[in-house]
Amino acid sequence: MKILVTGAAGFIGSKLCYFLAQRGDNVIGIDNINDYYDIRLKYGRLSEGGIHCNNDYDMPWKEFQTSTLFPNYKFLRMDITDKTALDVLFKTEKFDKVINLAAQAGVRYSITNPYAYLESNIIGFLNILESCRNFEIKQLIYASSSSVYGMNEKTPFSENDIVTTPVSLYAASKKSNELMAHSYSKLYGLPTTGLRYFTVYGPWGRPDMAPMIFAKAISHGEPIKVFNNGNLSRDFTYIDDIVNGTIRVIDNCPIAEKCPNNIPYKIYNIGAGHPVKLMDFISEIETALGKKAEKHYLPMQQGDVYQTYADTSKLEKEVGYKPSISLHEGITNFIKWFQSFAY
Repeated sequence: MKILVTGAAGFIGSKLCYFLAQRGDNVIGIDNINDYYDIRLKYGRLSEGGIHCNNDYDMPWKEFQTSTLFPNYKFLRMDITDKTALDVLFKTEKFDKVINLAAQAGVRYSITNPYAYLESNIIGFLNILESCRNFEIKQLIYASSSSVYGMNEKTPFSENDIVTTPVSLYAASKKSNELMAHSYSKLYGLPTTGLRYFTVYGPWGRPDMAPMIFAKAISHGEPIKVFNNGNLSRDFTYIDDIVNGTIRVIDNCPIAEKCPNNIPYKIYNIGAGHPVKLMDFISEIETALGKKAEKHYLPMQQGDVYQTYADTSKLEKEVGYKPSISLHEGITNFIKWFQSFAY
């Protein structure tokens, strides 16, 4: 298959490009490589897939770079908000499927920078939808988020739950993506699949996420902030499990006749399927680092939720997804990478 992956310098996107190219798909990755967080991580992820930048962290715009590891993988620095460039890319490359992982990430950042989310997560996603329908894409897979469950108190979170109580603009933008995708599936018969990712961690993870924040602080002997006095749980999911599940979805296109109301539209939770207490997660990091954390206990952070817990039975039944990496193994792998990266 010929596959477009947006957000290809991101945590999930970079690993997905690697796995897809490794199995033989023809892959084109795009990313704007913005400076929301340290771009060294983004260029480092690209380098893992054989995409190298000749300049010091300044990849040229709209120039294809071919992977030195996979001749079937090319990267292009581009922004999904650039509709003209996006249409040219779709017309020229004639993709079979599109995986949209490009988005402005971060729940807490959305509190102080709301407009960034509307530009990338709404306008950018609309551009992707329009290109997919105008250039006859066979399936659009896109990143939603566990944050759409918002104030939902029923656990585990099910795709059938009503999700109308987001607690951040980021969550609202992701729910909007699901609604927009549904309308395109209904109006134009575009098969779409949304993936509600639950807290992803592992090597090359985002520096604004808890694993990296904790590892960095503990290794430098600095205190860590523990919100809600540690009474939080997250469905931490290792990156390889996330990517393997995403690939299974790529290989299973929604068929209208098998979907409600004959609309080729699917939503899946993708997580480990069991919540981990925040204090247990911290303990695993302490063990891997061989160092105790100095904990600074704080109240609940604005925009956060108390628990995430994925019901993954639908994904398991329909595409054969089964996470296999334990928390201990995942944290061990993460800390080994963290120490080698010297972040």
